[in-house]
Amino acid sequence: MKPFLLLGLLMFANVAVAQSVADKEIAGLIDALARSGCEFERNGNWYSATRAKAHLSRKYAWLRKRDLADTSEHFIERAASNSSMSGKPYQVRCKGRPTLDSAAWFKAELQRLRRQRMPSGKR
Repeated sequence: MKPFLLLGLLMFANVAVAQSVADKEIAGLIDALARSGCEFERNGNWYSATRAKAHLSRKYAWLRKRDLADTSEHFIERAASNSSMSGKPYQVRCKGRPTLDSAAWFKAELQRLRRQRMPSGKR
Protein backbone atom coordinates (compact mmCIF):
# COMPACT_ATOMS: atom_id res chain seq x y z
CA MET A 1 0.00 0.00 0.00
CA LYS A 2 2.81 2.44 0.86
CA PRO A 3 4.46 2.24 -2.59
CA PHE A 4 1.16 3.27 -4.21
CA LEU A 5 0.77 6.17 -1.80
CA LEU A 6 4.32 7.30 -2.52
CA LEU A 7 3.75 6.97 -6.25
CA GLY A 8 0.55 9.00 -5.97
CA LEU A 9 2.29 11.73 -4.00
CA LEU A 10 5.13 11.88 -6.53
CA MET A 11 2.68 12.13 -9.42
CA PHE A 12 0.77 14.90 -7.64
CA ALA A 13 4.01 16.78 -6.97
CA ASN A 14 5.01 16.52 -10.63
CA VAL A 15 1.65 17.87 -11.75
CA ALA A 16 1.88 20.72 -9.24
CA VAL A 17 5.39 21.64 -10.39
CA ALA A 18 4.35 21.50 -14.05
CA GLN A 19 1.35 23.74 -13.35
CA SER A 20 3.57 26.17 -11.45
CA VAL A 21 5.93 26.38 -14.44
CA ALA A 22 2.97 26.89 -16.77
CA ASP A 23 1.50 29.60 -14.50
CA LYS A 24 4.83 31.46 -14.52
CA GLU A 25 5.23 31.13 -18.27
CA ILE A 26 1.67 32.29 -18.94
CA ALA A 27 2.08 35.25 -16.60
CA GLY A 28 5.32 36.01 -18.45
CA LEU A 29 3.54 35.86 -21.82
CA ILE A 30 0.74 38.17 -20.70
CA ASP A 31 3.23 40.58 -19.11
CA ALA A 32 5.40 40.54 -22.24
CA LEU A 33 2.42 41.65 -24.30
CA ALA A 34 1.56 44.36 -21.75
CA ARG A 35 5.15 45.70 -21.86
CA SER A 36 5.49 45.38 -25.63
CA GLY A 37 3.77 48.60 -26.63
CA CYS A 38 2.02 46.56 -29.32
CA GLU A 39 -1.68 46.69 -30.08
CA PHE A 40 -4.00 43.71 -29.86
CA GLU A 41 -6.90 43.18 -32.25
CA ARG A 42 -9.96 41.19 -31.37
CA ASN A 43 -13.23 41.09 -33.25
CA GLY A 44 -12.24 43.94 -35.54
CA ASN A 45 -11.18 46.41 -32.84
CA TRP A 46 -7.63 47.34 -31.80
CA TYR A 47 -6.81 47.62 -28.10
CA SER A 48 -3.80 48.71 -26.10
CA ALA A 49 -1.56 46.00 -24.71
CA THR A 50 -2.77 46.96 -21.23
CA ARG A 51 -6.38 46.24 -22.17
CA ALA A 52 -5.29 43.04 -23.89
CA LYS A 53 -3.57 41.97 -20.67
CA ALA A 54 -6.79 42.40 -18.71
CA HIS A 55 -8.79 40.49 -21.32
CA LEU A 56 -6.34 37.58 -21.56
CA SER A 57 -5.99 37.41 -17.78
CA ARG A 58 -9.76 36.98 -17.47
CA LYS A 59 -9.77 34.28 -20.15
CA TYR A 60 -6.90 32.48 -18.43
CA ALA A 61 -8.68 32.60 -15.06
CA TRP A 62 -11.77 31.10 -16.69
CA LEU A 63 -9.70 28.28 -18.22
CA ARG A 64 -7.83 27.61 -14.98
CA LYS A 65 -11.08 27.16 -13.03
CA ARG A 66 -11.96 24.41 -15.49
CA ASP A 67 -8.48 22.84 -15.68
CA LEU A 68 -8.26 23.71 -19.39
CA ALA A 69 -4.91 25.52 -19.43
CA ASP A 70 -2.38 23.25 -17.81
CA THR A 71 0.38 24.22 -20.28
CA SER A 72 1.48 27.43 -21.93
CA GLU A 73 0.63 25.91 -25.29
CA HIS A 74 -2.95 25.27 -24.10
CA PHE A 75 -3.19 28.91 -22.99
CA ILE A 76 -2.04 30.11 -26.41
CA GLU A 77 -4.40 27.73 -28.22
CA ARG A 78 -7.45 28.20 -26.00
CA ALA A 79 -7.21 31.82 -24.83
CA ALA A 80 -4.69 33.89 -26.77
CA SER A 81 -5.30 32.84 -30.39
CA ASN A 82 -8.89 33.70 -31.18
CA SER A 83 -12.16 35.00 -29.88
CA SER A 84 -14.20 32.41 -28.05
CA MET A 85 -17.31 34.36 -29.08
CA SER A 86 -16.75 34.86 -32.81
CA GLY A 87 -13.91 32.41 -33.52
CA LYS A 88 -11.98 35.18 -35.32
CA PRO A 89 -8.21 35.06 -34.85
CA TYR A 90 -6.58 37.71 -32.70
CA GLN A 91 -3.82 39.88 -34.21
CA VAL A 92 -0.81 41.66 -32.71
CA ARG A 93 0.50 44.85 -34.33
CA CYS A 94 3.87 46.20 -33.19
CA LYS A 95 5.40 49.42 -34.47
CA GLY A 96 7.76 48.85 -37.38
CA ARG A 97 6.86 45.17 -37.79
CA PRO A 98 4.25 43.28 -39.79
CA THR A 99 0.96 42.39 -38.09
CA LEU A 100 0.96 38.79 -36.84
CA ASP A 101 -1.67 36.33 -35.75
CA SER A 102 -1.46 36.44 -31.98
CA ALA A 103 -0.80 32.68 -31.86
CA ALA A 104 2.45 33.21 -33.80
CA TRP A 105 3.40 36.18 -31.61
CA PHE A 106 2.80 34.24 -28.38
CA LYS A 107 4.58 31.10 -29.62
CA ALA A 108 7.66 33.16 -30.52
CA GLU A 109 7.52 34.90 -27.15
CA LEU A 110 7.20 31.54 -25.36
CA GLN A 111 10.33 30.28 -27.12
CA ARG A 112 12.16 33.46 -26.10
CA LEU A 113 11.07 33.08 -22.46
CA ARG A 114 12.16 29.46 -22.39
CA ARG A 115 15.56 30.28 -23.90
CA GLN A 116 16.07 32.95 -21.23
CA ARG A 117 15.19 30.49 -18.47
CA MET A 118 17.65 27.83 -19.67
CA PRO A 119 21.13 27.82 -18.14
CA SER A 120 23.59 29.17 -20.71
CA GLY A 121 25.43 25.84 -20.99
CA LYS A 122 22.31 24.00 -22.17
CA ARG A 123 21.35 26.21 -25.12
